[in-house]
Amino acid sequence: MRRQSLGFVGLALAAWAVPAGACTLGAPGTTQRVTIGDTGRSLLLRVPAKARSRALVFALHGSGGDGAAILAGSKLGETAERHGFILAAPDAGIPVEKGFVWNIPGVPTVTGKVPGPQDADDVAFLGKAIDWLAAKGCADRRRVYATGLSGGGRMSSWLGCVASDRFAAIAPVVGLRSGNPSASDPRFPDATTCTPARPMPVIAFAGGKDGTNPVEGGGAGYWQYPMRRAEARWADLNGCRHPLPERTLESGVIERGYTDCRGGAAVVARITPEAGHVWAADNDAMWRFFAKHRRP
Repeated sequence: MRRQSLGFVGLALAAWAVPAGACTLGAPGTTQRVTIGDTGRSLLLRVPAKARSRALVFALHGSGGDGAAILAGSKLGETAERHGFILAAPDAGIPVEKGFVWNIPGVPTVTGKVPGPQDADDVAFLGKAIDWLAAKGCADRRRVYATGLSGGGRMSSWLGCVASDRFAAIAPVVGLRSGNPSASDPRFPDATTCTPARPMPVIAFAGGKDGTNPVEGGGAGYWQYPMRRAEARWADLNGCRHPLPERTLESGVIERGYTDCRGGAAVVARITPEAGHVWAADNDAMWRFFAKHRRP
Protein backbone atom coordinates (compact mmCIF):
# COMPACT_ATOMS: atom_id res chain seq x y z
CA MET A 1 0.00 0.00 0.00
CA ARG A 2 1.31 3.42 -0.96
CA ARG A 3 2.78 5.74 1.65
CA GLN A 4 3.68 9.34 0.97
CA SER A 5 6.74 10.56 2.85
CA LEU A 6 6.45 14.03 4.34
CA GLY A 7 9.40 13.83 6.68
CA PHE A 8 7.34 12.97 9.75
CA VAL A 9 9.06 12.72 13.10
CA GLY A 10 9.41 9.11 14.28
CA LEU A 11 8.42 7.71 17.63
CA ALA A 12 11.98 7.49 18.91
CA LEU A 13 12.13 11.02 20.33
CA ALA A 14 13.85 12.58 23.29
CA ALA A 15 11.76 13.00 26.42
CA TRP A 16 9.97 16.28 27.06
CA ALA A 17 7.89 17.63 29.91
CA VAL A 18 4.16 16.99 29.45
CA PRO A 19 1.20 17.42 31.77
CA ALA A 20 -0.13 14.31 33.49
CA GLY A 21 -2.63 12.51 31.26
CA ALA A 22 -1.53 14.38 28.11
CA CYS A 23 -0.95 12.73 24.74
CA THR A 24 2.67 11.55 24.57
CA LEU A 25 2.68 10.04 21.07
CA GLY A 26 5.42 12.27 19.70
CA ALA A 27 6.63 15.75 20.48
CA PRO A 28 4.03 18.53 20.56
CA GLY A 29 3.86 20.38 17.25
CA THR A 30 4.71 17.31 15.17
CA THR A 31 2.88 14.98 12.80
CA GLN A 32 3.83 11.32 12.69
CA ARG A 33 2.55 7.92 11.64
CA VAL A 34 1.43 5.65 14.46
CA THR A 35 0.27 2.04 14.25
CA ILE A 36 -3.05 1.41 15.97
CA GLY A 37 -2.73 -1.49 18.38
CA ASP A 38 -2.90 -4.89 16.71
CA THR A 39 -5.04 -3.72 13.76
CA GLY A 40 -2.13 -3.72 11.30
CA ARG A 41 -3.26 -0.25 10.22
CA SER A 42 -1.89 3.18 10.98
CA LEU A 43 -2.77 6.85 10.80
CA LEU A 44 -1.07 10.21 10.80
CA LEU A 45 -1.39 11.96 14.14
CA ARG A 46 -0.92 15.69 14.67
CA VAL A 47 -0.36 16.71 18.29
CA PRO A 48 -0.51 20.52 18.54
CA ALA A 49 2.25 22.44 20.23
CA LYS A 50 -0.24 23.75 22.78
CA ALA A 51 -2.99 21.18 23.21
CA ARG A 52 -5.95 22.79 24.99
CA SER A 53 -7.85 19.53 25.39
CA ARG A 54 -7.87 15.92 24.23
CA ALA A 55 -10.55 16.69 21.64
CA LEU A 56 -9.85 14.53 18.57
CA VAL A 57 -10.79 15.30 14.96
CA PHE A 58 -10.59 12.61 12.28
CA ALA A 59 -9.83 13.98 8.79
CA LEU A 60 -10.92 11.46 6.15
CA HIS A 61 -9.38 11.70 2.70
CA GLY A 62 -11.18 11.64 -0.62
CA SER A 63 -11.48 8.55 -2.81
CA GLY A 64 -8.12 7.53 -4.20
CA GLY A 65 -6.25 9.64 -1.65
CA ASP A 66 -4.60 8.99 1.70
CA GLY A 67 -4.08 10.61 5.08
CA ALA A 68 -1.16 12.68 3.89
CA ALA A 69 -3.24 14.11 1.04
CA ILE A 70 -6.09 15.31 3.27
CA LEU A 71 -3.68 16.97 5.68
CA ALA A 72 -1.95 18.78 2.82
CA GLY A 73 -5.13 19.83 1.05
CA SER A 74 -7.33 20.82 3.98
CA LYS A 75 -4.75 22.74 6.06
CA LEU A 76 -6.41 21.26 9.15
CA GLY A 77 -3.00 20.89 10.77
CA GLU A 78 -2.76 24.67 11.00
CA THR A 79 -6.29 24.78 12.44
CA ALA A 80 -5.34 22.19 15.04
CA GLU A 81 -2.40 24.37 16.09
CA ARG A 82 -4.60 27.46 16.41
CA HIS A 83 -7.28 25.77 18.47
CA GLY A 84 -5.31 23.09 20.28
CA PHE A 85 -7.12 19.91 19.22
CA ILE A 86 -5.55 16.59 18.20
CA LEU A 87 -5.87 15.62 14.53
CA ALA A 88 -5.87 12.10 13.06
CA ALA A 89 -5.70 11.28 9.34
CA PRO A 90 -6.07 7.56 8.60
CA ASP A 91 -5.87 5.78 5.26
CA ALA A 92 -9.07 4.04 4.16
CA GLY A 93 -9.16 0.26 4.20
CA ILE A 94 -9.65 -0.57 0.51
CA PRO A 95 -6.53 -0.02 -1.63
CA VAL A 96 -6.95 1.23 -5.19
CA GLU A 97 -4.37 2.11 -7.82
CA LYS A 98 -3.34 5.50 -6.44
CA GLY A 99 -4.49 5.37 -2.84
CA PHE A 100 -7.46 4.11 -0.85
CA VAL A 101 -11.27 4.22 -0.75
CA TRP A 102 -13.65 3.95 2.20
CA ASN A 103 -15.93 1.01 2.86
CA ILE A 104 -19.50 2.33 2.88
CA PRO A 105 -21.66 -0.80 2.67
CA GLY A 106 -24.27 -0.97 -0.04
CA VAL A 107 -22.95 1.73 -2.36
CA PRO A 108 -20.24 1.49 -5.02
CA THR A 109 -16.85 3.10 -4.57
CA VAL A 110 -15.40 5.28 -7.33
CA THR A 111 -14.20 2.04 -8.93
CA GLY A 112 -17.84 1.00 -9.42
CA LYS A 113 -17.49 -1.94 -7.05
CA VAL A 114 -19.74 -2.36 -4.01
CA PRO A 115 -17.60 -3.34 -0.97
CA GLY A 116 -18.01 -6.95 0.14
CA PRO A 117 -17.33 -9.01 3.26
CA GLN A 118 -13.72 -9.47 2.21
CA ASP A 119 -13.04 -5.72 2.45
CA ALA A 120 -11.72 -3.98 5.55
CA ASP A 121 -14.33 -2.67 8.00
CA ASP A 122 -13.46 1.02 8.31
CA VAL A 123 -16.07 1.76 10.98
CA ALA A 124 -14.62 -0.97 13.20
CA PHE A 125 -11.08 0.30 12.61
CA LEU A 126 -11.97 3.89 13.52
CA GLY A 127 -13.66 2.64 16.68
CA LYS A 128 -10.51 0.76 17.65
CA ALA A 129 -8.44 3.84 16.85
CA ILE A 130 -10.56 5.92 19.24
CA ASP A 131 -10.11 3.36 22.02
CA TRP A 132 -6.37 3.03 21.44
CA LEU A 133 -5.78 6.79 21.26
CA ALA A 134 -7.91 7.37 24.36
CA ALA A 135 -5.80 4.82 26.24
CA LYS A 136 -2.69 6.76 25.18
CA GLY A 137 -4.11 10.06 26.46
CA CYS A 138 -4.74 11.30 22.91
CA ALA A 139 -8.54 11.37 22.83
CA ASP A 140 -11.45 12.41 25.01
CA ARG A 141 -14.09 9.81 24.18
CA ARG A 142 -16.83 12.44 24.55
CA ARG A 143 -15.12 14.85 22.15
CA VAL A 144 -14.38 12.87 18.97
CA TYR A 145 -15.39 14.40 15.63
CA ALA A 146 -15.23 13.45 11.95
CA THR A 147 -14.79 15.50 8.80
CA GLY A 148 -13.73 14.48 5.33
CA LEU A 149 -13.51 15.44 1.67
CA SER A 150 -15.71 13.88 -1.02
CA GLY A 151 -15.55 10.13 -0.35
CA GLY A 152 -14.27 11.04 3.10
CA GLY A 153 -17.26 13.36 3.48
CA ARG A 154 -19.57 10.51 2.61
CA MET A 155 -17.68 8.35 5.11
CA SER A 156 -18.05 10.94 7.86
CA SER A 157 -21.78 11.03 7.04
CA TRP A 158 -21.85 7.24 7.35
CA LEU A 159 -20.19 7.47 10.77
CA GLY A 160 -22.99 9.80 11.84
CA CYS A 161 -25.50 7.18 10.72
CA VAL A 162 -23.93 4.07 12.27
CA ALA A 163 -21.47 5.24 14.94
CA SER A 164 -23.29 7.99 16.82
CA ASP A 165 -22.16 6.26 20.01
CA ARG A 166 -18.56 7.18 19.15
CA PHE A 167 -18.72 10.59 17.46
CA ALA A 168 -19.94 13.89 18.93
CA ALA A 169 -20.49 15.72 15.61
CA ILE A 170 -19.70 15.42 11.90
CA ALA A 171 -18.67 17.91 9.21
CA PRO A 172 -18.78 16.41 5.69
CA VAL A 173 -17.16 18.49 2.93
CA VAL A 174 -18.64 18.07 -0.59
CA GLY A 175 -20.04 14.77 0.67
CA LEU A 176 -23.09 15.13 2.94
CA ARG A 177 -25.33 12.05 2.87
CA SER A 178 -28.03 10.74 5.21
CA GLY A 179 -28.01 7.12 4.13
CA ASN A 180 -27.66 5.31 0.83
CA PRO A 181 -29.72 6.34 -2.22
CA SER A 182 -33.02 4.46 -2.19
CA ALA A 183 -33.09 1.49 -4.54
CA SER A 184 -36.68 2.28 -5.51
CA ASP A 185 -36.08 6.01 -6.06
CA PRO A 186 -32.47 7.20 -5.77
CA ARG A 187 -33.67 10.81 -5.67
CA PHE A 188 -34.35 10.12 -1.98
CA PRO A 189 -32.26 8.59 0.83
CA ASP A 190 -33.12 5.12 2.08
CA ALA A 191 -34.24 5.80 5.65
CA THR A 192 -33.40 2.24 6.74
CA THR A 193 -29.68 2.81 6.06
CA CYS A 194 -29.25 5.74 8.47
CA THR A 195 -30.59 5.10 11.97
CA PRO A 196 -28.33 6.84 14.51
CA ALA A 197 -28.83 5.92 18.14
CA ARG A 198 -28.84 9.57 19.20
CA PRO A 199 -29.13 13.02 17.60
CA MET A 200 -26.04 13.86 15.52
CA PRO A 201 -24.95 17.50 15.13
CA VAL A 202 -24.07 18.19 11.49
CA ILE A 203 -22.29 21.04 9.72
CA ALA A 204 -21.78 20.42 6.02
CA PHE A 205 -19.82 22.35 3.40
CA ALA A 206 -20.27 22.21 -0.36
CA GLY A 207 -19.37 23.90 -3.63
CA GLY A 208 -22.17 25.32 -5.75
CA LYS A 209 -20.33 24.31 -8.93
CA ASP A 210 -19.38 20.81 -7.80
CA GLY A 211 -19.81 18.56 -10.84
CA THR A 212 -18.75 15.37 -9.04
CA ASN A 213 -21.17 15.44 -6.09
CA PRO A 214 -23.67 18.03 -7.36
CA VAL A 215 -25.57 19.99 -4.72
CA GLU A 216 -28.75 19.43 -6.77
CA GLY A 217 -28.21 15.67 -7.01
CA GLY A 218 -27.42 13.27 -9.82
CA GLY A 219 -23.86 12.17 -10.48
CA ALA A 220 -22.52 8.73 -9.63
CA GLY A 221 -24.50 5.88 -8.11
CA TYR A 222 -23.32 6.64 -4.59
CA TRP A 223 -24.61 10.26 -4.79
CA GLN A 224 -27.97 10.79 -6.58
CA TYR A 225 -30.24 12.65 -4.17
CA PRO A 226 -29.88 16.42 -3.59
CA MET A 227 -27.98 17.81 -0.64
CA ARG A 228 -31.15 19.51 0.62
CA ARG A 229 -32.77 16.12 1.11
CA ALA A 230 -29.79 14.98 3.16
CA GLU A 231 -30.10 18.12 5.30
CA ALA A 232 -33.84 17.58 5.77
CA ARG A 233 -33.35 13.93 6.69
CA TRP A 234 -30.77 14.83 9.36
CA ALA A 235 -33.19 17.44 10.67
CA ASP A 236 -35.88 14.75 10.96
CA LEU A 237 -33.47 12.37 12.69
CA ASN A 238 -32.45 15.10 15.13
CA GLY A 239 -36.01 16.21 15.83
CA CYS A 240 -35.34 19.76 14.66
CA ARG A 241 -38.35 22.06 14.90
CA HIS A 242 -37.33 25.19 13.03
CA PRO A 243 -35.62 25.76 9.67
CA LEU A 244 -33.05 28.54 9.64
CA PRO A 245 -33.77 31.29 7.07
CA GLU A 246 -31.30 31.01 4.22
CA ARG A 247 -28.82 33.87 4.28
CA THR A 248 -25.68 34.98 2.51
CA LEU A 249 -22.70 35.64 4.75
CA GLU A 250 -20.25 38.49 4.18
CA SER A 251 -17.91 35.97 2.56
CA GLY A 252 -20.56 35.19 -0.07
CA VAL A 253 -21.19 31.73 1.42
CA ILE A 254 -24.85 30.66 1.54
CA GLU A 255 -25.90 29.30 4.92
CA ARG A 256 -29.07 27.40 5.78
CA GLY A 257 -30.11 24.69 8.18
CA TYR A 258 -32.29 23.68 11.11
CA THR A 259 -32.31 24.52 14.79
CA ASP A 260 -34.26 23.80 18.00
CA CYS A 261 -33.18 20.17 17.75
CA ARG A 262 -33.03 17.38 20.33
CA GLY A 263 -29.86 17.57 22.37
CA GLY A 264 -28.88 20.79 20.62
CA ALA A 265 -27.98 18.76 17.52
CA ALA A 266 -28.34 21.50 14.91
CA VAL A 267 -28.01 20.90 11.17
CA VAL A 268 -26.09 23.59 9.25
CA ALA A 269 -25.18 23.71 5.55
CA ARG A 270 -22.73 26.18 4.03
CA ILE A 271 -22.41 26.39 0.25
CA THR A 272 -19.72 28.38 -1.55
CA PRO A 273 -21.45 29.31 -4.85
CA GLU A 274 -18.34 29.50 -7.05
CA ALA A 275 -16.51 26.50 -5.57
CA GLY A 276 -16.25 23.14 -7.28
CA HIS A 277 -15.29 19.72 -5.93
CA VAL A 278 -12.70 21.06 -3.49
CA TRP A 279 -12.13 21.58 0.23
CA ALA A 280 -14.92 24.17 0.45
CA ALA A 281 -14.80 24.45 4.23
CA ASP A 282 -14.13 27.23 6.71
CA ASN A 283 -11.96 25.29 9.14
CA ASP A 284 -12.37 27.76 11.99
CA ALA A 285 -16.17 27.69 11.64
CA MET A 286 -16.02 23.90 11.60
CA TRP A 287 -14.04 23.82 14.81
CA ARG A 288 -16.36 26.33 16.53
CA PHE A 289 -19.26 24.00 15.67
CA PHE A 290 -17.40 20.93 16.94
CA ALA A 291 -16.37 22.70 20.16
CA LYS A 292 -20.04 23.20 21.11
CA HIS A 293 -20.77 19.49 21.16
CA ARG A 294 -19.87 16.59 23.41
CA ARG A 295 -21.18 13.06 23.24
CA PRO A 296 -23.39 12.11 26.20
